[in-house]
Amino acid sequence: HTMPLSRHTGQLPESTWTLGFREMTEPWKGAVGCLGVAVFFAMTIGIISWQALEQSPEEWVLRGRAGGMLWERRRGALVLRALPAGRAVAAIAVGSVPAAEPPPPRDRCWHDGGQFCYAWEEDAELRLSLEPPAAPGTECYGVRWTPLRPDVRLKDCFSMANVSWYGGPSIRAQRWPLNGAESPSQPFVSGDLGTNPDGFGPVLDRYFLGSTGVTVTVAPDVPLLLSLESNRHFCLETPAGREEPLRYLLCLSADVAAAHRHTGSPPAGPARALPDTALLRSPVWRYHGLESSAAKIKRGLRSLARRLKRHRLQEGVVALGERGTAVLAAVDHSPSERRKRQVLALVEPLQLSVTVSPYASITSPLFLQSLHRGEAAGYWLSRQPRPGGSVIPLLTTWKGQLCARLNVTSEAALGWYLARARRLRQALGATYVVFEGVEGNSFLEQDVQPPAELAGDEYTRVLAAALATLGNGTIVSAGARSSHLPLFIQMSPLRSDWSHAGLKGLIPSVLHYSLLGYNFFIPDTVGGSLAGAATGDPELFVRWLQVVTFLPVMAFGSPPWLCCDSWVLNLTRQCIQRHRDFVVPLLLKYSEEWQSLGYPIFRPAWWLSPTDPAAFTVEDEFLIGDEVLVAPITEKGQMWRDIFLPGEGQLWLDTNTARVFDGGTILRNYSASLAEVPVFVK
Repeated sequence: HTMPLSRHTGQLPESTWTLGFREMTEPWKGAVGCLGVAVFFAMTIGIISWQALEQSPEEWVLRGRAGGMLWERRRGALVLRALPAGRAVAAIAVGSVPAAEPPPPRDRCWHDGGQFCYAWEEDAELRLSLEPPAAPGTECYGVRWTPLRPDVRLKDCFSMANVSWYGGPSIRAQRWPLNGAESPSQPFVSGDLGTNPDGFGPVLDRYFLGSTGVTVTVAPDVPLLLSLESNRHFCLETPAGREEPLRYLLCLSADVAAAHRHTGSPPAGPARALPDTALLRSPVWRYHGLESSAAKIKRGLRSLARRLKRHRLQEGVVALGERGTAVLAAVDHSPSERRKRQVLALVEPLQLSVTVSPYASITSPLFLQSLHRGEAAGYWLSRQPRPGGSVIPLLTTWKGQLCARLNVTSEAALGWYLARARRLRQALGATYVVFEGVEGNSFLEQDVQPPAELAGDEYTRVLAAALATLGNGTIVSAGARSSHLPLFIQMSPLRSDWSHAGLKGLIPSVLHYSLLGYNFFIPDTVGGSLAGAATGDPELFVRWLQVVTFLPVMAFGSPPWLCCDSWVLNLTRQCIQRHRDFVVPLLLKYSEEWQSLGYPIFRPAWWLSPTDPAAFTVEDEFLIGDEVLVAPITEKGQMWRDIFLPGEGQLWLDTNTARVFDGGTILRNYSASLAEVPVFVK
């Protein structure tokens, strides 16, 4: 910029220019003309390149009312933006097509304003469509990729930059949000984390929720692979060589809590039923005694019941594992009524729970009998034989034994299995039956193409639906599209330590299970049931006990008198009492809200602070309904912690000190001695 010209001479500056120009010689005129043209060219090129750099490399491909989809050329990504402000809600990098090649505005289905179609001639076709919303206040977009060659692997990666993601799979060291999780690309199917620690756990859903107010729901019939790359993205893929389309629905809402409320709202599926809520009031004591003979089991059960009585803990359920159940059930000598009374008398006044699974060892009488009767073909999962070939059961391992697995697609096999479970429950006088091994796809585990009716997690879904007919005292080890059933879910075992595979992973798991609709879960035993670095550590036992007090069911493996002193034993009694008097009524109150509206009972901090970024990463606190905040200590040796109080404009009362604090704030270095857990009431 030049300085303003001083005007004290009366002469106009322009006139000096024109005079000088007239007196110029011809060659000079030509030189100045060339210079002018060059400057003009330089400016034009500059403006064009400035536009190329400065202008957004995005173009609208489909626009709705509340938002729209854009194509970003630079990285080959679909971007969902909310209108009118244009806030980015989700960015989906497209891995299956040449990213540099942008879809031109030429739209194959331009005649339909609600759709956009484009084909990469060699590779894949993309179709975006505005879909009818699931609930008012939300807008939905269908995304459908179709491969045009069998070797094309469709892969859409959802960025974690500025978005916290929830939902999806359970994993061994659960994270909340999912951003911190890591997992290689593998079939999106439930599994047993004990045998495959790098796989997915027993509770998952093809539903992902973003902190920007977006949900991603993948159609149930899409063969799906999922990978998680910590703090970068998660990717949805289809298997190569199958030419299967990748289809999912993106829905946009005002904020993260509204987005989840919209997905749970009726009529989004079957009516929700509650399991036997009496179990909420009953602590579960796992039997860990000798199991080599029925006599030893009976002695062990009697001794456990006596000790519980002596320590004034005589209410609850004694849980017998699968081996103990099988040993007791095999004793067929006494008449069943008498036997039932005998077993029940061992644990009185406690109740009994027994354990079975859909597996049968190939050396077991059960499996051999089915072979002799020629029923093996229908009763157990088997590979599809070639025409004229014989059907051979698909062998798999379960608890270290070579086993066959119940064929849930056969009505006869299911009927036989359920009748057997009913007889067993009656014969042993059990109040509850635990079904382990419900998770997993036995075909995919062996790289065998499953039959269409058992694709993905259909095994788990079909078996859970059948087990729900046994009554509401049924506990299962996995959930797949079965959160509406009156079943308890047994959570995965955790390690006895302070890591995310141990105590730190408990609250993220609670939030994950509840978000997906599995509110009635039984957490792993206090202190963790897998041997870890802190097995038998009284501090770990106490801090774990304090979390479990506020969960649906309190379960114990090693009883408190084995690990700890009388102070811990007294604390255990107090916690069981507090759970019964304070927590159970709350759970029953909010279970009505879950049944009618589909809201989770255990809620994350963002439920009350859906636009506060500080709330999105709080993984060591949870709300029960809208009115109680639990903020336990999950760090070894700590006697204080920071606490995020959600809900701006609301007041929270500390139940330990009766002090009142404002919501929407963070309490720094809040004290919590070993004897107390910070609990606030709204």
